[in-house]
Formats: sequence, structure tokens, C-alpha cells
Amino acid sequence: MREAAVETDDRVLGRIDRGLLILLGVAAGDRPEDGRYLAEKILHLRIFDDEHGRLNRSVLETGGGVLLVSQFTLLADCRRGRRPDFLQAARPEEAQPLYHQVAGWLRGGGASVQEGLFGERMLVRIANDGPVTILLDSRER
Repeated sequence: MREAAVETDDRVLGRIDRGLLILLGVAAGDRPEDGRYLAEKILHLRIFDDEHGRLNRSVLETGGGVLLVSQFTLLADCRRGRRPDFLQAARPEEAQPLYHQVAGWLRGGGASVQEGLFGERMLVRIANDGPVTILLDSRER
């Protein structure tokens, strides 16, 4: 990704240049070990080009930033009817602490992390440079 930013009420909350935009959905029943697993995986995934153009470098190796944005709508169930339900998403009082823990683990692992505001309506801007979009699910280990 070339750059990303998250804004609310015409105010920039976080902005990064080259790096990762992480949309984090917390499911009901997710535990701290799920968040730690995701943080470790995010930090060490080899998804950036090396000097030969191969996906062989992590965000830590490139010095890229991480923009973390809470996104409960990733847990939408659209199988029935025309209106998605979000029953699989954790309630805000359960999801918010885990969201902040993930941010802390990313920082503790050496990443430069910017964040959105948990539970707020935000405008997310992304300039994607290449077709790399990856879904990580802590329950699919």
C-alpha cells in the first residue's frame, strides 16, 4: 500500500505512507491470545517486495507503518434476507479492549502504529499499490 489515512469530522486521526492498513473485526468470543496471534502474524508476514520484486519482506523489514482501524462490519452475516446481521461481532465493551491490546502488541513488536477511533464513523482513504489484500482469521490457524 502506498498510503492510507483515517479521518472523522474533517480531522485526520492517523496517516501512514508505505505499510499496512489493518481493518480489525473482533468476533464474539475472541480472546487475547487471538489478538496476539494476529499481531505476530501481521508483523512477520512476508508480503512486501524484496530487491528482486518477490513478496519476501515484512512490514518490519521495510520500515513501513501500520494503520489500525476497528471494523465490526467484517463480521456481517449476509446469508439470509437483504439486511446483514452483526450477531457474530463482539459487543463494543468486549471488542474495544482487544482492539487496543492488538495495537499495543503491534507497537511492542516494533511497528509504528497509527489508529482510528474505536466505535466512531470514519472515512478511510487508501492508495493501494498492488493487488495484495489478505484475510487473517485467528480461528483458522
